[in-house]
Amino acid sequence: MRVIIEHDYDHMSKWAARHIANTIRAFHPTSEKPFVLGLPTGSSPLGTYAELVRLYEQGYVSFRNVVTFNMDEYVGIPEDHPQSYHTFMRENFFSKVDVQKENIHILDGNAKDLEAECARYEEQIKSFGGIRLFMGGIGADGHVAFNEPFSSLASRTRVKTLTLDTKIMNSRFFDGDIRKVPSRAMTVGVQTVMDSEEVLILVNGHTKAQALQKTIEGPVSQSCTCSALQLHKKGIIVCDESACDELKVGTYRYFKDIEGANLDVEAMLEK
Repeated sequence: MRVIIEHDYDHMSKWAARHIANTIRAFHPTSEKPFVLGLPTGSSPLGTYAELVRLYEQGYVSFRNVVTFNMDEYVGIPEDHPQSYHTFMRENFFSKVDVQKENIHILDGNAKDLEAECARYEEQIKSFGGIRLFMGGIGADGHVAFNEPFSSLASRTRVKTLTLDTKIMNSRFFDGDIRKVPSRAMTVGVQTVMDSEEVLILVNGHTKAQALQKTIEGPVSQSCTCSALQLHKKGIIVCDESACDELKVGTYRYFKDIEGANLDVEAMLEK
């Protein structure tokens, strides 16, 4: 696991966006061989999306030959609802870059057969050869996507009943009224995410400090589904200083030292 510790949220977001952009550029995607990108919603990726939009506007990266799959969607609210993840992605990213509409994939929370929709989603991912890079966030309890504590680490895309804690956390997006928060969501599974060639997790703020500590220093456990990243061949966590408050001093210094050495080598290679 690689852990990138940046000074603040802005620097964390810029690092993540630059890494994604550089990975896409190095892949040289075409219409016949598109780059497949997994995407999250929520507050954590907003800065990364803004920076990706800026890089696109500068001509640094194009999303024309990028296929996207989103992590999740609420069940039972219209796609044009202000808090649907279709709306979130359109307003914060898709409408601002050159991604093609037919290349965008988001779960249909209003499908007549939700289980069939989940199975179809998994098959769609497979049809593109799997996800090349999956960006995600982390919940305060260590969950990734809507894979809340004690979700199976072998789980696939499915319908999940949301816990009271998650509904309380998400009620801030629904006028602070927990009754307005959908009780179910459709989500990719932990294994769906971990099957990706690369997984990049964003972690920011003191409220995520315990989750980051469990993910990095704790055991691989269903109680912290993001801890599965420890087993991934190419897992990256990008975090800010505030999120590191619960890490051991030795752990913090280890990752700062490793990345400092990497920067020194990269600087030498550029000369």
